[in-house]
Amino acid sequence: MRLAKESGCAVIMDMAKTVKGRVGWAVVKKVLKAIPIIGPVFTVGFAGHDIKKKGLVPGAVHVGLDVTPVVGTAKNVIEIVTGDWIPDKDSKTDTNARQDLHD
Repeated sequence: MRLAKESGCAVIMDMAKTVKGRVGWAVVKKVLKAIPIIGPVFTVGFAGHDIKKKGLVPGAVHVGLDVTPVVGTAKNVIEIVTGDWIPDKDSKTDTNARQDLHD
């Protein structure tokens, strides 16, 4: 969102805010990333968040695929329906809870 504000994309911001309330921010991000011309701009803007969420190597692969013009668009369109291909890393609380269950 910050990137769209800085670039002056008021129409995209208004559309994102409207859609965000109805279907959720995750779907809005995937749709924005799937748009061929502005998708890579949003992907680079979200790169830090994606790498932090997925881990260094999986996050870098995720961002690399998203930035690739045809591959990224196809991947994001498919992920809108199927969900993420590259899963998020486990949070520390989830890992600790799983260890407690196995003990």
